[in-house]
Amino acid sequence: MVKMASTEEQDRKIVLEFCHLLEKSKQLFNGLRDLPQYGHRQWQAYFGRTFDVYTKLWKFQQQHRLVLDSKYGLKRWQIGEIASKIGQLYYHYYLRTSETNYLNEAYSFYAAIRGRAYYSRAIKEDRPDLMVKKLRYYARFIVVCLLLKKMKLVRELVIELERQIQEYTTTYEPEDQLEWSLVLEEIKGFIKAESAVAVLHADTNPIVLSHRLSPLTTPPCERTPHMTLSLQEILIVGSACEQAKFSELTMDMFRMLQTLEREPTDSMHPMIGHPMAHGGPHDASPAASRMPPYGVPGSKGYVENGDRRSMRDNPHKYLLYKPSLSQLMVFLSSGFKELPPGGALLLYMSADGCFSTTKHPQDYGYELGGLATSVKRDAVDSGLSVRGKSSAGYKEPHCLYPGDLYPYTRRPLFIIIDSDNSFVFQHIPRYFGQPLVILMSPQDVPASYQDLQHHGSLFTLFLHSPMTAICYICNVGDVPIHHWERCQNYVDRFVTEASRLVTRCRMDEIEQGIGYIDSSYVQFFGDDFLRTLILRFVFCDVALRLHRGFRGRHQRPRCEPPLPGPELLEHPSLAHIVLQLATALDVRGHFVEGPEGD
Repeated sequence: MVKMASTEEQDRKIVLEFCHLLEKSKQLFNGLRDLPQYGHRQWQAYFGRTFDVYTKLWKFQQQHRLVLDSKYGLKRWQIGEIASKIGQLYYHYYLRTSETNYLNEAYSFYAAIRGRAYYSRAIKEDRPDLMVKKLRYYARFIVVCLLLKKMKLVRELVIELERQIQEYTTTYEPEDQLEWSLVLEEIKGFIKAESAVAVLHADTNPIVLSHRLSPLTTPPCERTPHMTLSLQEILIVGSACEQAKFSELTMDMFRMLQTLEREPTDSMHPMIGHPMAHGGPHDASPAASRMPPYGVPGSKGYVENGDRRSMRDNPHKYLLYKPSLSQLMVFLSSGFKELPPGGALLLYMSADGCFSTTKHPQDYGYELGGLATSVKRDAVDSGLSVRGKSSAGYKEPHCLYPGDLYPYTRRPLFIIIDSDNSFVFQHIPRYFGQPLVILMSPQDVPASYQDLQHHGSLFTLFLHSPMTAICYICNVGDVPIHHWERCQNYVDRFVTEASRLVTRCRMDEIEQGIGYIDSSYVQFFGDDFLRTLILRFVFCDVALRLHRGFRGRHQRPRCEPPLPGPELLEHPSLAHIVLQLATALDVRGHFVEGPEGD
């Protein structure tokens, strides 16, 4: 009798401890919403505590599953909810750190939920809120799979999500029925837009290629002592209104964030403190865990106050979808503040233009217009026209003007503007003598390409995948993999030759005193990501210059400071390689007459 009472008391303590951990985890998780998205030290410690509690909670439910099943009535959807929140934690930690290893951890938890069918009986609970949690889980899982380029799984998940939405709306006739239908339309449209060019196996099945930076795709560089800067902080802003998007990621943002990440590297060491690393009698770990670059948040191996940057694989990024101007300036200021010595800040903006009606502008900082940020404008109160043009002497408040960026030129700044009003940013002065480079998209595209803008900007596509972009402008819809690889060799040859020309221009400048290339390019050129962007810009400029369809000056990109023409952009060897590529793709007719290549 005493033994039975003792067992019941022990079971009661287990249930109470589980309830305590569950409540504590919910409090900490909800508290994440109040943390600032910007800065580093403000949120790292809080994330560490949250990871720690969820680690304990996950292990505790594994160790005491039988007791929790019988005494607490633990259901599988409740286990799934815990796993889903751990997946969310890892995903948001990836967003804050830019380390793709954490993206893989989020995937392992989301995949486990699906594999173990934690939510399979959710509809039988007669709780619409539980079904909404299930639908949100699917939406989050799809985003993670998109970022990891697991497109086959994405398509499977979309089919499952559509079925779940149908079941949800049929059973409950909810008020958010239209909202979920729009989510489904968004993701389908995004997937269709993302596959700009299909690369095919011999059996005609599509192959998914990654466009993150890897040792094989990093452009070569003959390094000099002048290449002193490294990219440390990035702000990616997407405000283009008519562009395909999903979960606050426009197509341009989606492509650019991958362009500015390295391929994830697998370590052979198990991850310290991974909440799924210890499988009990129920639900063993879904996959062999991997050690992220600087340990698991909340574990002993985690570098919380150490030299975070020295251990980082990727520059730190902020992602902003249609921010207000005040939000944009706060995040830009935070990135500026976080720059270490020798660090550079990159601002990428994909946005619609805000156009000025000033006929004779004297102030290039504010009188030529700029880029629309948030689409939420109060035109009546501010005296502005709804088209974003100033009226009654007022200027558009939800617009980033070139002059707004002047204070940030106190540190090395690399700017990419993808907009139909991009050229207004070419006049930013270098008041402080710091390295400054501005890459600007064409302001216009030929009429035959204008309907495709929904699929993402052509300029950003060139920076993301030059080979895809060249196929796109030549109406090549699919390419066999062996042919793709052969043609990709021409792109690689171009990049190698362009890199050599940049370095040679600099050496000629030093030896002969001739200013061929601005020193800002050389200082940025030592960073793998910035060098890649500069060389892909050169490819874009040369390709569009030779393409018959892009004839007006506004249909080609610009940069500031200007890159030299005869020595680089108009160099015969670069034109020759592009025309060889066109011949290999069997699209030579799209380009001007010139030397043929094998």
